[in-house]
Amino acid sequence: MPDNANNSPASTHVQCTANAQRTVDAQHIGNADHAANTQHTGHSQIATPDEMNPAKSSALGGEQASVEKQKVFIIGLPRTGTTSVSVALLEQGLKVAHMAFTKQAFMLADAISDVPCFSDYRQLDGLFPQAKFVYLERDMTKWVPSMQMLLGKMLPHLEAKSGRFHPIMKRSFRHTFAIDKVADPADEAHLIDCYQRHQNEVFAYFHGREDFITLDISHAGSLSRLLQFLGLTTDCPTLGQVTDRALSDSQIKSAPNQISQEGISQAKGNIQPQRVNTSEHGLDFPKLNAGTHVAAWHEYKHPNKVNSNSAGPQSRKFFDYTL
Repeated sequence: MPDNANNSPASTHVQCTANAQRTVDAQHIGNADHAANTQHTGHSQIATPDEMNPAKSSALGGEQASVEKQKVFIIGLPRTGTTSVSVALLEQGLKVAHMAFTKQAFMLADAISDVPCFSDYRQLDGLFPQAKFVYLERDMTKWVPSMQMLLGKMLPHLEAKSGRFHPIMKRSFRHTFAIDKVADPADEAHLIDCYQRHQNEVFAYFHGREDFITLDISHAGSLSRLLQFLGLTTDCPTLGQVTDRALSDSQIKSAPNQISQEGISQAKGNIQPQRVNTSEHGLDFPKLNAGTHVAAWHEYKHPNKVNSNSAGPQSRKFFDYTL
């Protein structure tokens, strides 16, 4: 899961600093992101104010005037590529929250992924009627063991009373994975049932809608498909240039032989995230949080990252809806 999963949020919040050219998101279990406050100097053209009707978002109350841009919600389950998609959208100039626990985080971000989007897509659809929704799917034989690994790390912190994760995180996992209703939430058959039920419900809800797309990020050209869906160009200079910003100390420590033989600089070059593919098949996503790694979002440094616990006019209040 991404950073800011804890119930003790950081007080800082991030605003976008990058200019977007024709611009229109698990998995960390650590402490809150300490990104610096920055002045918003760019502009996101996901949709112009004239293309939207903020009055439809009356459920936002006094904040509806701030809803002048289309939102993108990544509603795939954890371990389906939400971090890779979030990083790709950061590189396109969008402001991205990988998990959002406050109204303000939703207001600041252009794109939001993971908790609570995969469980709350119906409510978010009502709050943001001009939003676009991206469902991520993954081969079941790969997703199940990856999800079992993640739950092995998370379950102690999802416990209703003593768990240290944010209440919104706990609620989303209880709703989607019934972790408080089964003896073994990581059981293979249970996870398959949860995945298929979530997928069927998503497909039924968005059936026939043009503001919905489903992607498997392992498929060639999947990033190109997403950018086309969002109305983004594919010639942004950052594409194909995912750097070693996500390189973590843990990754360096996992390659002691490389470091001792080649030096830290060369070792970093050997184990940095896979770069975006710009082959004739189209653009592909960077592969992050592979294997047992779950902290790539926390380690990835970018000025467009939005703090999941961002405070605003209503402090750190979340929306009033219930599932």
